[in-house]
Amino acid sequence: MTQDELKALVGQAALQYVTPGEIVGVGTGSTVNKFIDALASMKDQIPGAVSSSEASTARLKALGIPVFEANDVAELSVYIDGADEIDAQGYMVKGGGAALTREKIVAAQSRRFVCIADESKLVKTLGAFPLPVEIIPMATARLVRQFEALGGRAQVRQKDGAPLVTDNGQHILDVTGLQIGDPLAFESRVNQWPGVVTVGVFAHQKASVCLLGTSGGVKTLTF
Repeated sequence: MTQDELKALVGQAALQYVTPGEIVGVGTGSTVNKFIDALASMKDQIPGAVSSSEASTARLKALGIPVFEANDVAELSVYIDGADEIDAQGYMVKGGGAALTREKIVAAQSRRFVCIADESKLVKTLGAFPLPVEIIPMATARLVRQFEALGGRAQVRQKDGAPLVTDNGQHILDVTGLQIGDPLAFESRVNQWPGVVTVGVFAHQKASVCLLGTSGGVKTLTF
């Protein structure tokens, strides 16, 4: 089964976590795009969605699914999103699609986080995937040095020869060379650094469930 087929499989499986009559939180990325496509099949059963990125908002609206502002919704029953890495405790690294800040906001608004991913994303220790960190540009050089002190190598993410600009008007540092053995402590620590908007470790907003696409079908991990 191709990676694309695995993504479609978990995207479809995530529909069982959508409660008819309730607004659903929707993440960002190629796996989530498969979920959005599947969600269109039950769009008449839900009021709409809260989205974590401009890209997901555009896809939802194109399929006729209304999109609500996060500020206009008190609480979501479920948030469905992918991950770049997930471990056996449900801790994740996210932000490969540069939407980590809005993803964390919507995740914090939701009672349950359902992660959809293919089996290549399941890891023993977080850190092999370059850790995305959304930052305020004036803090770049100092934050690069702070990650160096932890043994990491940080680079500003580029797009078309210039720093990528997020939906929030900020930049992304991608940090390699880290092994994140204590995700909760690491997230708390880096979030304190002035100039960090959001670190892409999702430990305080970890997954409740992970639907993992495998060659044998969808495997459900509960945390």
